[in-house]
Amino acid sequence: MKIILIKDVKDLGNQGDTVEVRNGYARNYLIPRGFAIEASKENLKKIEKIKQVAAARKEKLLKEAESLQKQLNKISITIEANAGEEEKLFGSITSDDIVNSLKSQHDIQIDKHQIKIEEPIKKLGIYKIPVHLIGEINAELKVWVVQKQESV
Repeated sequence: MKIILIKDVKDLGNQGDTVEVRNGYARNYLIPRGFAIEASKENLKKIEKIKQVAAARKEKLLKEAESLQKQLNKISITIEANAGEEEKLFGSITSDDIVNSLKSQHDIQIDKHQIKIEEPIKKLGIYKIPVHLIGEINAELKVWVVQKQESV
């Protein structure tokens, strides 16, 4: 029996693939559990339409990520923190701090999980922080960690 996979099935195929399987496997397992539908002409047309919409959505996401990459590579953010001797911070700068500063200073919203800090920022200075956007698209954000000014 020919079926179209709606979800990825291990050792069988990926979503959108048309595969040939035994009738019992299709009728008793794949179709009732929502893993597949029968490969009729109407269903093949529906799947083709879904693939086109998904490809267009993916293309749009890639363009947005490339635009954001260019933007992030050009800008820098400043984070004020309290520091003691030898410019060591009281605490550390986290990805949450970077996300909040990026939002407040440049009105750019990203997820904290996209920021890839290799080791905690515990000193004053300038850091280049990698930001994973989507797929192979990455950016580098310049972060200035400066001494917090005492208010008089």
